[in-house]
Amino acid sequence: MELKGKKIGIAFCGSFCTFDKVFHELEHLKEEGAELFPIFSDAAMSIESRFGKPEDFLRKAEEIAGRSPILHIEDAEPIGPKGYLDILAIIPCTGNTAAKLANGITDTAVLMAAKAHLRNGKPLVIFISTNDGLGMNMKNIGLLLNTKHIYFVPFGQDDAEKKPNSLVSHCGKLVPALEMALEGKQIQPLLV
Repeated sequence: MELKGKKIGIAFCGSFCTFDKVFHELEHLKEEGAELFPIFSDAAMSIESRFGKPEDFLRKAEEIAGRSPILHIEDAEPIGPKGYLDILAIIPCTGNTAAKLANGITDTAVLMAAKAHLRNGKPLVIFISTNDGLGMNMKNIGLLLNTKHIYFVPFGQDDAEKKPNSLVSHCGKLVPALEMALEGKQIQPLLV
């Protein structure tokens, strides 16, 4: 399936180490003709880390998408009743956000966007990036893997020796994962 003309929500969470790769993928999606709607979690829009400043991330997302990011719960809620997204991707999805999503917690713009979007029976794609994916968060990932309309970008261990519980999705698999999710299918293989 082609992504040209598709309205894609891109929800950022606080796994800042992936942001450079994520922005590269957003540029690729824009070049393909997708219409992008950036959404930021509280952490993503407020925490300064060794990977950069939140104001720089917000500005870059706005430059690529051509629209201001959604930053507040009340601004994400209309995604449900207006139904304007074709697909939503949480990229990166931290273990914290995965846990909240799996347990029905809606306390950030990203989680409200996901809840609002899923109520329309449309695909939600998870780009996992967590240091405890094979630890405490495995149960939440398992719940999400078995939830209707939720799909994953293929993932694997990013450093099995130094961080044996850490999982991260592969950026190069984002576009095919989005295309498959729009067809109601999970891209395979999931574990790479």
